[in-house]
Amino acid sequence: MPVFKAPFNGYSVKFSPFYESRLAVATAQNFGILGNGRIHVLELSPGAPGVTESMAFDTADAVYDVCWSESHDSVLVAAIGDGSVKIYDTALPPPSNPIRSFQEHAREVHSVDYNPTRRDSFLTASWDDTVKLWAMDRPASIRTFKEHAYCVYQAIWNPKHGDVFASASGDCTLRIWDVREPGSTMIIPAHDFEILSCDWNKYDDCILATSSVDKTIKVWDVRSYRVPLAVLNGHGYAVRKVKFSPHRRNLMASCSYDMTVCLWDYMVEDALVSRYDHHTEFAVGIDMSVLVEGLMASTGWDELVYIWQQGMDPRAS
Repeated sequence: MPVFKAPFNGYSVKFSPFYESRLAVATAQNFGILGNGRIHVLELSPGAPGVTESMAFDTADAVYDVCWSESHDSVLVAAIGDGSVKIYDTALPPPSNPIRSFQEHAREVHSVDYNPTRRDSFLTASWDDTVKLWAMDRPASIRTFKEHAYCVYQAIWNPKHGDVFASASGDCTLRIWDVREPGSTMIIPAHDFEILSCDWNKYDDCILATSSVDKTIKVWDVRSYRVPLAVLNGHGYAVRKVKFSPHRRNLMASCSYDMTVCLWDYMVEDALVSRYDHHTEFAVGIDMSVLVEGLMASTGWDELVYIWQQGMDPRAS
């Protein structure tokens, strides 16, 4: 299976929604504590299992997350450690990039998510305790969402409702928002420890998952959120990222500071489907391809990006 070695520590990996062989990777020097960052654009080789770098963009600070535009096949949005949000066009050479840079967040930007239904806007979540809404053609953010009492680690759009998103915070709450409303529409005290990630189910727009420092993943139904639908135990340390499958309703992936990537079926009692232990440092980035069913990618602090098919060994050549 293809493996890419980056010069810096991996933080995030995202498949292109337009090209099945293209990925973007966000990386940071010195584990994201101090130093530069780099965004890699990778291409999977047709036929032979290989991966090549087609382009790279250097930044003066860590890159914590990256996402592809849902409307322009060559455009990327990056979340930067200096509080900036940068837009890159892979159709242009690196000296012509970034094509836009927004400097509004007061602290590190930790996540970015492009609206999959409206396709004209994106969200950023920051350690300054806020979420911001942006549009490509606007010179400044459209709105700032300020309710969380601590770092917001992720904000992610509902896959069916273009005005609804969820945010996961170190204040131990999951909040649901509607951009047409003045404040959050729902507050779920989902964990007793920091919530590091959240994601919406792609087939049921009322179901979300959260992952936490408490080593668990919880699945929630917003129609009755007093008790989680499922609690998934199996990681040995904090669960850094959780991601629902774009192809199978009950399937989700997670990655953890225990260096593993896990696949889960949250609807069955023995929920753990498979565990991959290919990383040798914290596993912090995970994605599942929308265009190729079963194709997964992960990255971690071991500076490696793995791309593999579910059920295969990521390390197999």
